Amino acid sequence: MKTSSAHLTQKSGTNFYYAFLLLPKRKRQAIFALYSFCRRLDDCVDEADGGGEAGLQQWMAEVGRAYQGAPTTDLGRDLTETLFEFPIPRSCFEEIAAGCRMDLNTTRYRTYDDLAVYCRRVASAVGLASIEIFGYENPATRAYAVELGLALQLTNILRDVAADAARGRLYLPLEDLARFGLDDAQVMAAAAVPGPASGSLAALLRFEADRAQEHYTRARQLLPPEDRRRMLSAEVMGAIYHALLREVIARGFPLGPGRVRVSRPRKAWIALRTLVANRLGARRARSQASGTITGAHR
Repeated sequence: MKTSSAHLTQKSGTNFYYAFLLLPKRKRQAIFALYSFCRRLDDCVDEADGGGEAGLQQWMAEVGRAYQGAPTTDLGRDLTETLFEFPIPRSCFEEIAAGCRMDLNTTRYRTYDDLAVYCRRVASAVGLASIEIFGYENPATRAYAVELGLALQLTNILRDVAADAARGRLYLPLEDLARFGLDDAQVMAAAAVPGPASGSLAALLRFEADRAQEHYTRARQLLPPEDRRRMLSAEVMGAIYHALLREVIARGFPLGPGRVRVSRPRKAWIALRTLVANRLGARRARSQASGTITGAHR
C-alpha cells in the first residue's frame, strides 16, 4: 500500500515522479515525504483553500513537531521518518516557506537578482534538502543543487507565464522587460491571448530561456564525478525539465490557457536514457580516477 506521501506525489503528476522511482525504497519513501510536504507549502499560496499565511504557519508548525518527533498529521509522520534517517537542515524548510510567502506579498521582480532570491528559496532549497536524501561526498554537490534548482524554476516560469498572469503574478524581471521595450501591462495582456508569443515578447522569452540554459550547463559542470551516480534522480529531473524547456522553445513560447507537457512515455524514455548515460559517466570517472592513482604510484 502506498503511503499518503507516495499517493500525493503520484496524483500530482509531477515531472519528478519518474526520477523518484529510480531510488531504492527507503530513499524513495523519504523523497516522496519531502516532495509532498513542499507541495503542501506551495498549495498554501497557490490554491484558493490553501489558507495563505495561516496555512504556511500551520504547516511550518508541523515541521517543528516533525523535528521534535511529535507530528500530528499523516504527512508529518512521513516527514518525521525521513528526518530521523536523513540530515535535512531545518533551514531548507524555512527557506521554502519564505519563498512561498513571497508569492503572497510580491507580484513583480525588478531585477534578475531579485528573482533569483525567490528561485533559490522555492527550488534550490528543495534541491539542497533532496541531496541529503540522495547522499553525496563532495560539498561542491551543494552548488550543483543550487544551480539545478535555478534552471528548473526558470523553466517553470517560462512554461507558466499565462497561468501566473491569471493569478496577477509576473516572474519576468522588469529590467528585462525594459530591455525589450515592454512593460508589465503589455506582457500581462499578451499572456491571456492563446498562441505563440510574438515580436518583442518572443525575444524576451528567448532571452530568459537562454538564461535557463546557462544554469543547466553550469549545473552539469559543477556536478562532482564522484557523486554522479548518487545524483541519478537529480540528473533525471534535470533531463526531463530540460526537455520541457526545449519543447516550450520549439512551440514558440505558447501563451493563453493550457500547459506544455512532456508525455509519460517520453519521460520514461528520458529517465532510461539518463540512467544509461549516468552509469557510463560514473564508470568513466572511476576509471580515470584509478588511472590517476596508478600513475601517481609509479
